[in-house]
Amino acid sequence: MIRLYGKVEQSVMDEKILQEAVEEQGPKEEAGQISKEEGISFNAVLQLRLEYKNILKIEHLWEFTSLTKLQLNNNLIQKIEGLANLTNIKWLDLSFNNIEKIEGLETLTKLEDLTFYNNKISCIENMDTLNNLTFFAIGNNCLGQLDNVIYLRRFKNLHTLNLAGNPVAQEANYKLFIAAYLSDLAYLDYRLLNGETKKQAFAKYQYAIEEIRHNELQTLKATEAEQKRQEELQQHQEAFVENLNGSELFDSMFAQDPEAQKLNQLPGVADLPQLVGLCIQMFQSGFAEQKLREAEVKAFLEVLQEAVREKQQRSAQLVSDFEKHRKKRILDLKQVEDAAKEEAQVNQYMTEIKTLCDSCLLLELQLVDQLEEIIKDFERNITDMVGSFIETVQGIYPFHTIVHSNPHYAPAPLCRDLENHLHEEIKDIAMATLEKVAKNEVEDDLPDDVRALFVDKETVMNAVGASHDSHMLRIDNREDKLVTRINAWMMNLIKKIQDEEVWRNRKCISEIQYFIQHLRNQLEEVLHQE
Repeated sequence: MIRLYGKVEQSVMDEKILQEAVEEQGPKEEAGQISKEEGISFNAVLQLRLEYKNILKIEHLWEFTSLTKLQLNNNLIQKIEGLANLTNIKWLDLSFNNIEKIEGLETLTKLEDLTFYNNKISCIENMDTLNNLTFFAIGNNCLGQLDNVIYLRRFKNLHTLNLAGNPVAQEANYKLFIAAYLSDLAYLDYRLLNGETKKQAFAKYQYAIEEIRHNELQTLKATEAEQKRQEELQQHQEAFVENLNGSELFDSMFAQDPEAQKLNQLPGVADLPQLVGLCIQMFQSGFAEQKLREAEVKAFLEVLQEAVREKQQRSAQLVSDFEKHRKKRILDLKQVEDAAKEEAQVNQYMTEIKTLCDSCLLLELQLVDQLEEIIKDFERNITDMVGSFIETVQGIYPFHTIVHSNPHYAPAPLCRDLENHLHEEIKDIAMATLEKVAKNEVEDDLPDDVRALFVDKETVMNAVGASHDSHMLRIDNREDKLVTRINAWMMNLIKKIQDEEVWRNRKCISEIQYFIQHLRNQLEEVLHQE
């Protein structure tokens, strides 16, 4: 099973060995010679054979991004590594090596055919992302736990499995166990699993299979619920109102405030108004504003792209009109014999090239001016929308003096006002409780740790005041977080749009200059031929 490498010359998977392999497997004869002279780009190679080369370590494959089939069998490889960039690979053969652990396959999500035959692997693991796996050969390894095969149930497309030569294959119920737990499997150790075998297998392991199916269903439901929760959270984060659609802000005020937790157990405190209604109001407002911002961005991109398309069409028409006469101009130059006529025609052609260049540059300049106005309008609109949302938020979180543009604007009860109101109510309840404690009239069910607060007025007032300060800090921090994030989003969006426009303009100018220079080079070639 183990390939010896103490007495053989080990090879390094360097650029030389890769280049030789690519050339060996590339086109032959004249086409092969041309490919060799011009060079073959590694990122264009689809299949690569590197077997029987005594390779010890997988490396330098990062350029082979288009590879779909890789053969690394019959080498001295000890660890699976260096494959992260091969995201298009579908067929991987690592048989006849010295691999002890399955790892390094996380990014190979398109993998369908995987072979580890004749290695030193003792556990099937770390393959969770290989959802497209249909063929898996891991025979002649060190798999000793039959239950480990249950791991393969996650691969719903797996139809062929080879485990022959492993200790598990010697188990008495090996075949029935595999057929029961991998019920969709068609071939085991290259032999068909017929209907009768599967029927016997299910009868033997029926209760265990039903239990595992139940557990898998529960896990699936939990996974789908968590995925849905994460998707909703992502949507809420994009609207900058995550965790504001419930009591989380209010709950967080007490989560790390033991004094507040104690005060919250006083009779009547739990019945006081909470911040939940205001949070939900802000959440709904944030979602509505997010839809408006999305619509604004979409409309902007449509206008921008339409302007670019129109300019491209006009430029293409200029080039098309020029091309209609270019071939005739070149043919006339080749046929003219009089030097004076030739010079006149060359000057005329150069003038036409310059006119084309000027016309294309003028179109680009006009587009730049047009897009500048479009982008400025968008900046104004999105800035106003973000400002309006921040104004709404700070109307609910009144930490600043708000002068609203709408004279009829009347915000609902505000977070700070409500917290101040809660503070006064809790203070009154606490003082009343202190009096009852002093008179020994307090209810018997008041917890001891809460009762311990009511030693004297100073202790009670300190606890109530510290709790109030903590709550105000929580509200303040949540406002700062929202305002900071939406401002950062706006600035990053505007910068991205501006950067992309600069890049587009420079690319367009370069293309025009390249094309014009190409026309001039063509003219030079014609003149030199004469």
